[in-house]
Parts: sequence; structure tokens; C-alpha cells
Amino acid sequence: MGRLLLAVLTLFVFVSCNSPQTRPSGGPDAQAVGAVRRVPPKFSEPKAFDVSRALRDMVGQAPGEVSSDPDAVREIRPDRGPLPAAQGFSGDAAVQRGLRPQRPGVQAASIAAPLLTFEGLSNQDNFNLFGFRVNPPDPVGDVGPNHYVEMVNLAFAVYDKQGNLLMGPARIGDLWNGFAVEDCTDPSGDPIVLYDQLEDRWILSQFTTRGLANPALPFYNCVAISQTGDPTGPYYRYAFITQPDPDGGYFFPDYPKYGVWTDSYILTTRDFGTFDGYGISVYALEKNKMLAGNPKARAVQFFLDSDVVPLNLMGDGLLPPDIDGTRRPIDRIAAPVVGTQDDGGFYGAAFDALNVFELTVQWRANPAAALSLAAQLPVAAFDSIFPCAPTSRDCLPQPGIVNPAQYLDILSYRQRPTHRLAYRNFGKHEALVTSQSVEALPGVAGMRWYEIRRSGGVYSVYQQGTFAPGDGVHRWMGSVAMDWQGNVALGYSVVNGVSVYPGIRYTGRLSGDPLGQMTLGEGVIANGSGVQTTTNSRWGDYTSMNIDPTDDCTFWYVNEYYTAAGQASSPAGWQTRVGSFKLPGCAPKAD
Repeated sequence: MGRLLLAVLTLFVFVSCNSPQTRPSGGPDAQAVGAVRRVPPKFSEPKAFDVSRALRDMVGQAPGEVSSDPDAVREIRPDRGPLPAAQGFSGDAAVQRGLRPQRPGVQAASIAAPLLTFEGLSNQDNFNLFGFRVNPPDPVGDVGPNHYVEMVNLAFAVYDKQGNLLMGPARIGDLWNGFAVEDCTDPSGDPIVLYDQLEDRWILSQFTTRGLANPALPFYNCVAISQTGDPTGPYYRYAFITQPDPDGGYFFPDYPKYGVWTDSYILTTRDFGTFDGYGISVYALEKNKMLAGNPKARAVQFFLDSDVVPLNLMGDGLLPPDIDGTRRPIDRIAAPVVGTQDDGGFYGAAFDALNVFELTVQWRANPAAALSLAAQLPVAAFDSIFPCAPTSRDCLPQPGIVNPAQYLDILSYRQRPTHRLAYRNFGKHEALVTSQSVEALPGVAGMRWYEIRRSGGVYSVYQQGTFAPGDGVHRWMGSVAMDWQGNVALGYSVVNGVSVYPGIRYTGRLSGDPLGQMTLGEGVIANGSGVQTTTNSRWGDYTSMNIDPTDDCTFWYVNEYYTAAGQASSPAGWQTRVGSFKLPGCAPKAD
């Protein structure tokens, strides 16, 4: 870890001294383009494959772990990489001041109340399943025609769309009961769940962690694809091994994120070597063969090594595109993969920007793949390095908490956008929306969100904004999506140090509203009534805003919050809540 930090700081000095300080026009740096194009693709086949029994018949059959200390909280996947100190607020050039910006003479619409909310998984479920509790929860979910599937560290559940529990809570490892790679059955975490509306299939995943304790063991990305649109039925199960570390061992695939594309499932990870080394991996998984349950379904991996690719281009992670709606991208068009960079961060960026990579894969007998840096898009100035103390994780105060070591982690210092990179094809242009937490006002967290467009192969930032209405409430750990009419909804966590307990809210804008503004006010999915009292400060590392495929209008959002009862149960007595809502005027698209 010390050598990694030294390498990061050394590269920061080099880039800062040798990079131009002017803001570019948006074209990528020629040297950076060349560096990325030199990264070779690595094709492989899964290390294990099988066909499971129906999931509803497998859950709960493996014995859970037993803890000797029921009050203990295990930290899932301790976050790695440098933790920076704030250098003072540098300003935000896109901050929205006020909850509902008005246009003169225009009667603005208002955000609608949730159509439905229901209680999701909680840390009490982990205690019931394993005999211990964990932090952070990393809540994620997706919605299909008849189901909502939620995953957290370390459990999952299936609900109908009225919020009734159909299956679970169950251990994530139960999904891989009897699988040849036993590591997949472990309580490892960092799950992602996706619904592929193009194919009516579910994708459930987690990574493995045995190699953290034994450098001789490899790491795997464990991926399960449902055989039908029923998430409680049988699955095709795959295990893909990660990059070997030249110094020995394998790279650990931290922070895996998945997206649905036309002919691939795209995966990105943040890779750490067993002994040293750092990089970002971009994978494509051979979708058609996985849908058919072919044991020879291939993967291709691009490993962006920090020794080759400038760190500011990849930062702490890249996001893969995830298709919303049923209008497919143009056949064989490149898949955009997006990261962010902050000139106030520690990776040596000369300006604030979105970095857009393009991934192309041809799944033929002799497959071909390429990854290139397509655009560096300057964005309105933002500051991701939040003033936290005594450590870089102790950031956001909570009501009644006087010990700063119990403040909540904003995680904004990780130079990456947060799940998802929601993609939509409008015909004349393609739109991508994503978001990240920032210091929006001095000492106040806000949500920076972006809409990127690709038209004629050219990328641009169509709009951007930072939602921080100036009421002293911290808004962070968000996720954003767009309905078929181009309306945008953003969900996030909220807290302040006086009266706002950790809770869940959302906002939105209509497609014709002034650019960069969330105009509809704020809705509430869950008001908190308790606080987190752990001293590791970890909050969930991602959440998920999704679109209902049945009408392409209804948003579904999952996040964590605290109640007084949850606080009383454990220092990490988090709960999750799922909510659905529509933005004003959206009606189902006519066939």
C-alpha cells in the first residue's frame, strides 16, 4: 500500500509539472489516446460453468457462519487506495441554488409523491443469516415486468411489484450452492443485479475474496444469468478469473460494475495486485452464448495498468453503459465507458472532465476487440475532495453525534461516477446520464449529475448540474436515470447534524426545463429517525435508480437509511427501502 501511494504521488507531481493548465477543447490528448490503444485485449473462457436448480429450491440450504460476538460489525471489502486531505473549497460552477428554480410566467410542475415504498433488506437480515452484521451495505436492485430484485452485502431477496416478499432474504452465496468454484459461495459481496429488458433475463453477481487471505489463490467474477424472466428459477452460472499479477498472485477485482449492452454484458473493476500494482479493467462477456447457457461463453479483458495509462484518465474506476428502454443502439456501435477527473484530486488531472472510452467487440470465430479513449469533455468546475476529519472518511455529521469519528463517509474523493451510467437511444442522438458526490457549497455535500450526448459519433456534455439547494442538508451517494420522454430523476442519501437523520430523497426535471436544473422540488422515500454509530464511517458505496420496463416511465430507487429501532439494534443497524415514482406528464410509450 505504501508503494502504491508513493507511485500515485510521484505521478501526480510529474503530470502537474508537465501538463498544460489551459482547458482543452474536448478532444482527447494524443499521447493518452496512443497509450490506451496499446493495451491489448485478453480473451478467455470461464473457469467454471454449470446450470443450477431453481433458485427458490436452493436458498437457505448451506449452513451460515456463527459469530462469537453478535455486536461485531464486519467491514466488507475494506476500501483501498490513497485517502486525500481537503485543500480548501475551490467552488462549484454548476451548483443549483434553491429547491425549485422558476421560469418567469411559467407554472412549474411539482415532484410527485412515491407510488409505492416498501421495506427492503436490512443488517438484521445479515445477522439472522450469518450471525454477524456488516458495513457498508451497497444497496442495489432492478425491476422487471413482474419482480423487483434487491441485493446488499451480503444478502438478496425477490419481491413482487407490490412489495411483497416472494423469496429470501437469502445469502448471496446460496446462488452458487454446489458450484465448481466454491469461492463464489462465500459471503464476499459487492453485488450487482441487472434486468436485461432486451432479453427478459436477470444478471446477479458478486466477486470472490479468498485470495485476500491466501496470495496463491485466484480471484473470480461470479456471474449468474437467469434462464427465463423468473428470477426465482434456474440460472446459468459462470466464474471468470481475473488478471494474474506479474509479481505473483492475481489482481483483486474491486468495485465491480456491470451494464447491459446489445451483444455483451460489460463489466468494469478497480484492480489491486496481491503485493503491489494498480489498474482498471474493462471486460466484455459474450452475451449470446451466456443467454444460451454455452459453457464456452468468452470474456475479453482490457487491463489499464497505471504504469501505461495516465492515472487521471481512469481514476478510481470507470462505468459501463446500461441500456434503458427497448430501442437498441445502432448495430456494432461502440459502447461508451465513462470516468471523471478532478483537477483538485490526487491523480494529476489538469482540468475537471468526463473521460469517455469506447469499447468494441466482435464475437466471431476469431474474435476482435478494441478499447480507445474517444473524448475528454471539460465540465463545470467541481470539488470532490470534501473537508473530513479526523480521517478522510469522517465527513458528514448526524443529529446528536458529537464524535467526528462517527460522521458518515461521503466517498466523493473516489474519482469515479457512481452506478449507473444509464444509456438511452433517441434515434437522432444517444443520451447517457450519471452522477457523483461533490462538495457543492463550503462544507456541504451535493449531487453533481451529467447528461452526455453522442450524435454522429461526437460526444458532448448536453447539460450538467449540482443539486444542493442551500438548505444545509447534505445530499450524496446518488443514482440517476432518464425515462423515455427525456425526463431525469435523481435519488440520493440525506443527512445534517441537527434534525435530518440519514434518509432517502429524490428530485427530478422535465425534458423541456432549463438545462442543468432539477426543477420539480424534492420527494421523500424514507425519513430517518436514527443514526449510525460505527467509527469506520462507511456508508454504502453505491445505490441504484432504474426504469420500469413495462411503461418506461416509472422510476424505482433503492438506498439505505436509519430508524431509531435500527440504531438500537447495532452500531450499523442500517435498513433499506425501495420506492417507485413517476415524473409529471409521463405516459407509457405507444407501441
